[in-house]
Amino acid sequence: MRSTFVIASREVRSFFASPMAYVVLMVWTLWSGLSYYFFASLYAMNGSQAGTDTPLSSFFGGTILFFLPQLVFVPVLTMRLLADERRSGSLELLLTAPVSEVSVVLGKYLAAMVFWVALWLPSLLYVWITSRFGAVDMGTVAASYVGILGIGVYNMAIGLLASALARNQMIAAVMTFFFLGGLFLLGIGQYVFMDATRDILAYLSVWSHMQDFSKGIVDSRDLVYDGSIAVLALFLSVRALAARRDAA
Repeated sequence: MRSTFVIASREVRSFFASPMAYVVLMVWTLWSGLSYYFFASLYAMNGSQAGTDTPLSSFFGGTILFFLPQLVFVPVLTMRLLADERRSGSLELLLTAPVSEVSVVLGKYLAAMVFWVALWLPSLLYVWITSRFGAVDMGTVAASYVGILGIGVYNMAIGLLASALARNQMIAAVMTFFFLGGLFLLGIGQYVFMDATRDILAYLSVWSHMQDFSKGIVDSRDLVYDGSIAVLALFLSVRALAARRDAA
């Protein structure tokens, strides 16, 4: 377990020591700030007719503006986790050290979750701003952040898997984009199909999950879904590293 935290700490320091970290955070904060401004302006003009109790309901997963940037930022955050170590040759050194594949994967994953949380910390400012001009249900806000954490749990795991499989960072980023994009499009299928197929796709839809969370509804089935995908992706990442260690 100690080696896991050592790897995570090293990865976090390495990331935040690079200019890319601050570029990513700046661009993400700019995007989320503009999104919140859009919803706040819409709510100010239309009030209850805007289709939401507060601008936060739309900001936290109410529209496609919540999901599209994740298809860009998640690959950027995770592409270097293992693919960059493979490119530089340091992965071979890491695998020959007395450290298990599980420790390496979990260490990288913990670092990725730190990146994910860092992206969303500025959004607390929007909660404060909204509370200054109207009533905010903190239970609903808390549920929204639970949903965001759940999405991050499997987003980061999928990105890590792609980084474990890819030969370089660009391939890892493209693989992550298509994995996450495929899951998102699969969920949209609920609006196309009917009957049992529609129910299955609705369960798979991250959009449906986040809409529930943004309304204050915490469904344990959604959390199980998020956790199941994350566990599967992490397991496959461990197997990919084990196969590479055996081949070395």
